[in-house]
Amino acid sequence: STRHCPWKMNQLPPKSAVASPVSESTNSRVEALENLSMDSFWLEVENIKQSAEAEQEECSLADVKTQEEGEAEAEWLQDAGLAELLGDPEVDKDNLVLLSTLTRTQAAAVQRRLDTYSRSRRRRNKHPVRDVRDVFAVGSSQDTAAEKEGSSPDPLWHNLRTSNTQRKTQDYSCTVRNPGKEEVFNMDVAYSEQAAVLLKGSFLSESGKLKDGNALTRFKIPKGRLGVTRIGDLSTQDMKKIPTLALIELTALCDILGFELKRNKAAKLKTTEKRLFGVPLNTLLENDQKLLPNTKVPLLLQALLSCLEKRGLETEGILRVSGSQTRIKSLEQKLERDFYSGLFRWDDVHQNDVSGLLKRFIRELPAPLLTAEYLPAFAAVQNIPDLKQRLQALNLLILILPESNRNTLKALLEFLSKVVAREKNNKMNLWNVSTVMAPNLFMHKGLPNKIPEGKEKQLAEGAADVVRMMIHYQDLLWTVSSFLVAQVRKLNESNSKRYQFCDKRIKNLLRKIHADKDKVEKNQAEPSKIVKVHTSLLLKDSLEVHLNNATRVADVLRQFQKNLCQNGWNIVNTVNLLKCNNSTECTNLLLYEVGGNIGEHCLDPDTYLLDLYHINPHAEWIIKQNPSYPRMF
Repeated sequence: STRHCPWKMNQLPPKSAVASPVSESTNSRVEALENLSMDSFWLEVENIKQSAEAEQEECSLADVKTQEEGEAEAEWLQDAGLAELLGDPEVDKDNLVLLSTLTRTQAAAVQRRLDTYSRSRRRRNKHPVRDVRDVFAVGSSQDTAAEKEGSSPDPLWHNLRTSNTQRKTQDYSCTVRNPGKEEVFNMDVAYSEQAAVLLKGSFLSESGKLKDGNALTRFKIPKGRLGVTRIGDLSTQDMKKIPTLALIELTALCDILGFELKRNKAAKLKTTEKRLFGVPLNTLLENDQKLLPNTKVPLLLQALLSCLEKRGLETEGILRVSGSQTRIKSLEQKLERDFYSGLFRWDDVHQNDVSGLLKRFIRELPAPLLTAEYLPAFAAVQNIPDLKQRLQALNLLILILPESNRNTLKALLEFLSKVVAREKNNKMNLWNVSTVMAPNLFMHKGLPNKIPEGKEKQLAEGAADVVRMMIHYQDLLWTVSSFLVAQVRKLNESNSKRYQFCDKRIKNLLRKIHADKDKVEKNQAEPSKIVKVHTSLLLKDSLEVHLNNATRVADVLRQFQKNLCQNGWNIVNTVNLLKCNNSTECTNLLLYEVGGNIGEHCLDPDTYLLDLYHINPHAEWIIKQNPSYPRMF
């Protein structure tokens, strides 16, 4: 049986072209989840509802307003760093260099938004904006005919859409493919390009129905010659470029899969007199950083998670068993008063009350932790038929999140993983934890409360499944795809080259870009190279390293440590950073790539340095201490 949900779990409706297969896929996955209990979900919904009714809380976030035609596209172009295409003369034209980094599917996604925006402006008889044909250099006669038909003139999009329509009767069910078997998760090629190839060839991977709630496919990210980049490995400067690129790529992926990427419009948040609960994340962090600089996760959340890790992981039913609402409200008031003074006594608080405070903290955020803008997209991931493509979409959504939201979400998911790891004692498996946490993440009091009739159960199970994926695959989801890192490099290079956009029609810009990309680069790379590696504060002199095709980052770090030991240098006596003791372990040392076409990049130990040198020959390489290791002096 289903129950009424107090707040909306946003869903992202599929386009009509693929409504049938998506519906079939969703129903198939729902049937496969029949044996997984949703009691914890509905119990949590009731607890949330009772808590809200008892306090008669007002919405802290305004209801989402429906956007006019063209408004969503204009906002998308601005968020994608392409506001110049809207005809705003005040926007820095350097933003247009972003076009030079786009793949074909990404360029097609941009073109479709420009088409829609241009048509909407013309219908309203407003001042004409720059015609999309001036940017993408497409033939006028074909464009005019395509515009009359209300479709995109891009031939790639036409072929993809035709292929989508032809495959309406295909079986899209792909919940879990080969449970327990390891599959490759390719991050070298743009996800949208991968989807285009699969779609063009009408290829569907074999899939299996989900029979065991805990059976999830294992994915392995193959390490290329340049290694793997995690969130946090890139400099702040370069990470600021990632959300823009991820948004364009997510839009391109959704276009090819036949989904419309709708986003809620951000609303102004109401101010609150509280200092902890109901306070925006950025405000919390600003206050916390005054006490503890470089704080990335709210101190209150850190305290709640730490308390539960120390005394609650072994508690049966932790997170599921609700504490006393009266005590939780009283504890919230005490925390508001005593937390920052250090007078709050955590040892006196029952574990179930702490878990109640944790869930309350998440719910009381003025905007959802997954953000009001992208909560519908997170919820709609359940509608993507293929598990690998669902993870691709989730990976891009994680990268789009503001840094404060992303760091807070990661801290929460890491804790939830620890709860699942103690399942034998606390009786909380992955599905139990997911069903309990889904209402707290996907329901928000400030969003509309209309749920399509008869869809409650499907949406609830879908939301729980998304949470389950975020917990189980968080290491994969917090990886920056190699193709995005490559785009950041190209963007940095393009900024330095400063493409000339003087011509009004921007003659054949993208045509030239893709023609250049199609050319086979003649690699005249040197078979070996001698470079100098700086050692930051460890030593005054640089380390001379002979590179060949087999030289990896780990080899350089071992060579550095070996040289120190052979020369009789005891690092503890000199800079107090590392003990040698004739060991080749160098886990507390990292090699960074700095400058050239990257800001700063912490390198994977398996990165092949000669390949990296050829990609970025103007960079410096610097050995630094791992910031996660405490200093020993």
